[in-house]
Amino acid sequence: MTETTETVLSVEGLTVIGRPSDVTIVGDVSLNVRRGEILGLVGESGSGKTTVGLALLAHRKRATEITGGVVEVAGRDLAALDERGVRALRGRAVAYIPQSPASALNPALRLRVQLREALHDDALSAAEIDARVREVLREVALPDDDAFLGRYPHQLSGGQQQRVAIAMAFVGRPDVIVMDEPTTGLDVTTQAHVLATVRRMTREYGTAGIYVSHDMAVVAELADAIAVMYRGAVVEHGPTGEVLAAPRHDYTRTLLAAVPRMRTDVPDRERDGDLLRIAGLSAGYGRTSVLEGIDLTVARGECTALVGESGSGKTTLSRTVAGLHRGAVGDLWFDGAPLALNGRRRTVEQRRRVQYVFQNPYEALNPRKRVRDLVLGPYRHLVGRPDDPDRVVAEALERAALPASYADRFPEQLSGGERQRVCIARAVATGPDLLVCDEITSALDVSVQAEIVALLRGLQDEGMALLFVTHNIALVSNIAQRVAVLERGRIVEYGPVGRVMSEPSHGYTRALLADTPDFAPEGATAD
Repeated sequence: MTETTETVLSVEGLTVIGRPSDVTIVGDVSLNVRRGEILGLVGESGSGKTTVGLALLAHRKRATEITGGVVEVAGRDLAALDERGVRALRGRAVAYIPQSPASALNPALRLRVQLREALHDDALSAAEIDARVREVLREVALPDDDAFLGRYPHQLSGGQQQRVAIAMAFVGRPDVIVMDEPTTGLDVTTQAHVLATVRRMTREYGTAGIYVSHDMAVVAELADAIAVMYRGAVVEHGPTGEVLAAPRHDYTRTLLAAVPRMRTDVPDRERDGDLLRIAGLSAGYGRTSVLEGIDLTVARGECTALVGESGSGKTTLSRTVAGLHRGAVGDLWFDGAPLALNGRRRTVEQRRRVQYVFQNPYEALNPRKRVRDLVLGPYRHLVGRPDDPDRVVAEALERAALPASYADRFPEQLSGGERQRVCIARAVATGPDLLVCDEITSALDVSVQAEIVALLRGLQDEGMALLFVTHNIALVSNIAQRVAVLERGRIVEYGPVGRVMSEPSHGYTRALLADTPDFAPEGATAD
C-alpha cells in the first residue's frame, strides 16, 4: 500500500464558460487530492461536476471554453502543455471512465484490441501487455480467457461494458483517474466488487481518484472526502464523515434527505386484477438461453420490480413484454387479451398502452431532433395529430420534471439526467396503461430521482402499472409493491416487497441485500 501525503491533483480557480452566451458553467473551483485518496464530486444533474471532471483531462464539451485556473497532475500544469503534450498525459498520467460505456467503446473492435490500445507503454513486450490486460480484467470481475477477449462490445451486457471501461482506465496505472458515474449501470453485487477494486487500486498504486456521482450512498462508502457542487460552484468540501454527519450548506442537506433508504415496512396492498400476465416465457439470443419458465403478473396500478445481477435476464424480460425481443416463446396476456410477442403484430392501441423507457438516454434520443419533435413523434403515430402540440409537449415535460422551455433544445444541450427525463416524457405523453422502465433512474441525481419516484407514484394512483427494472434495491422498497428476483434467467423469489425485503427466503436475495449500500445519515428519516 502506498503511504504518502503527496498532492497529485491540484485545481485552483478553474473556470469554464459557455460560448457564445458567456454564461459561467463552472466558476472558481479549487480542489486538491492526494495519492491514494478518493474525492467524491457530487451534485445535481447540470451542477457542473462532469464539466470539472473533463477539465482535469484538459478537455471540454463543445461550445464551452476553459478561461481560467490551474490544473496540475503530478506536478505538470495542463494549461502549459500543447495538444500533443496533453494527449501524452491522457491514459498515462490521467485516465477517464465515462458514464456511458456503450458510447465509449468502439463497436468495430474486439475487446483485446481496445484494452491493449489503452496500455500506453512502448517498453512492454506483447506478452507483458497481454498479461496486464488479463490481470486488469480479473480485477474488475470479468473473464480473462481468449473467448471473452475476442468479443465485441455489443456481445456484452451493460454491466460488463461498464467494467471493461473501468479496466481500460486502470490498465495503465495512472496518477489520477476521473470516474464519471462508473457504477451507474451495475447491479449491487458487481457494484460492491468494483468499488472494492477501485478502493484497493487507488491505495496500492497511489492513484488519486475523482468520483463524479449523484449516488450519495456510493460516495459515502467509497470517498475519503466530498465536494458538493451547486450551479457550477463548490458549496461544501470536507472529509466524508463530517459532511454526512453535519452538513453546513442547505443544498447538501437537501441532497442527503433525497437519498432513498431501505424500507422493510412496505404494506401489502390489495391487488386490482391482472393487467399483464406472463406464463411459461423463455427467451434467448440464438442458441444462448437467457430466460426460462418465467411466470409473472402485474396488476392495474401496481409496480412490480425486477432485480438481479447484470446478465440475469431483467432487460430481456422487459424488452419481451414491450415486443422488442424476437427470440422468445411463451404466452403474454394484456388486459385479458393475447399479446403478441412480436411488437409488429400488435395493434396500434396495444402499442400505445405499453410504453418503454430505455436505460441509456444517450442512445435512445435522436441527436438531430429537438425535444419537441422527440415527444411528438410517438404521440402522432400512436394517438394522432394533437390540436395543441405545444400543450402536449409542455404537459409531458412537466410530468417528467422539466420546464416547457426545453422543447426547443437538442439532446446534446442536455445533461445525462435531463436526457433521461425527456425519454420519460416521450413515453408518458401517449397515456400508456403499462410503463416498462429499464433502469430509468440510474442516470438521475437523487433529488430528481425522488421527483421521478413521486411522479411514478402519481401515475400508479391514476391506474398506470409499472414493470420497473432496477439494481437499486433501496429504490425498490420506495416505489414497488411486488418484486421478482432473477438469477440466471429464472425467478428465484417473488412476492410483496415488504416480505421479500424483511424475510428473504432465497440465498441469492439475501446476498443482494447484503451488497446494497446502507445509507442512513444522522438525522435522516425515510419517506
